[in-house]
Amino acid sequence: MPNRTERSAEPEFRIDVDQNRFLPIGGREVHAVVSVTSRSPVLVGASVRASEVIIVDTSGSMYGEKLNEAKRAARAAVEALREGVRFAVVSGGSRARMAYPEGERRFAEVDGTTRAAALEAIGRMRAESGTRMGTWLTLAGELFATVDEGIKHAILLTDGQNNELAEEFEQALRQVTGRFVCDCRGVGTDWKVEELRRIDSALLGGGPGIIADPADLAADFRAMAQASMGKAVADVALRLWTPQNSVVRYVKQVSPTVRDLTHRAVERTPQAGDYPTGSWGTENRDYHVCVEVPAGDPGRQLRAGWVRVVLPGSGGAEDQVLASGNILAEWTADEVRATGIHPRVAHYTGQAELAQAIQDGLAARRDGDGDTATTRLGRAVALAEETGSQETARLLRKVVDVIDPSTGTVRLRTGVDKVDEMTLDTHSTRTVRTRPENGPETDGAPGPG
Repeated sequence: MPNRTERSAEPEFRIDVDQNRFLPIGGREVHAVVSVTSRSPVLVGASVRASEVIIVDTSGSMYGEKLNEAKRAARAAVEALREGVRFAVVSGGSRARMAYPEGERRFAEVDGTTRAAALEAIGRMRAESGTRMGTWLTLAGELFATVDEGIKHAILLTDGQNNELAEEFEQALRQVTGRFVCDCRGVGTDWKVEELRRIDSALLGGGPGIIADPADLAADFRAMAQASMGKAVADVALRLWTPQNSVVRYVKQVSPTVRDLTHRAVERTPQAGDYPTGSWGTENRDYHVCVEVPAGDPGRQLRAGWVRVVLPGSGGAEDQVLASGNILAEWTADEVRATGIHPRVAHYTGQAELAQAIQDGLAARRDGDGDTATTRLGRAVALAEETGSQETARLLRKVVDVIDPSTGTVRLRTGVDKVDEMTLDTHSTRTVRTRPENGPETDGAPGPG
């Protein structure tokens, strides 16, 4: 049975911990799936302080249909914003410019007048110059720095590859990390998945997405803006305490997307660190935690981890603990008990390996290493079969011919459409979720972090 601890709070969170707490004699690694459920009351209007920045690539390659559809998408996002929300529209080229409010580095507040003015200003955006995403994110960061706490969310759209030097781009990312959440979309097939994945990882987005047909942009932008409007609380941390002489091997978000948070911890005490999780509405997320502890004697019991959902206090205010749960360890000589792997731990271990196998295989394919590509994509096919990842299996079949899914025997396909390869790549980190004590759900859907 899961170990459950609840606390009534606003918003309401709950933690469920699923694990096999039994370790063999000499065993040291403790694995657990920590499920966090938020049933936050979604407030309306200005009662939830929220800020939104819509960043549209207006480089020269966006000329024509893509820019027209991007404008329509930006308008759809503006129309989805609640009254009272602070917002801005950024035009991104070789430098970032304020499309609305025009020429002013500030937010406007949504009302009938500002909404109409923004829709008109979006229509005046023109395609010109190059693509320097770091400058776009820097401007967004400057805007968000002018407002106090609250939901801070950006949408970024591009159709091309970043023209900045790698060190300039990385410096810009470091400067904005932790300051807002950003969801990224690429339109067409001339952009790089790894560039948007880098932004998504740093800014806790819901996973980069490909929009193959520009006509689909408006619906996607509207959905992202609506999802952002459903967030009620920002800057939530997953705080993990571990006992002395233990080591946190990893903390990974494993649903709805795979994201390694291990190196994002902020130390609160010598034995506790905060892992960022971004903004929350009413939703569920799962985390795989692995802690190495000193080996114990038969029958010894240990709290290997104490995990809490926390709103860190600011300005001297106390932290608010919203939910908590224990990760346990007990040593036994019973081989059956000690060697059992909890089904949810096994499931998400496979999902994380699946994501890596796809990314490795596609990278090898692009590099012309057919043997490695075949091996890694074959492994991905087998893992998709094992974990019930039906949508991932479908996308894999557009890149490889599957001879035997159970063994991962495949043959690389020739003449693969680039959009199929990029769709598989962007989808790779989305997972099939399992509920505590229940079977698999459908493949995870993207959404703002």
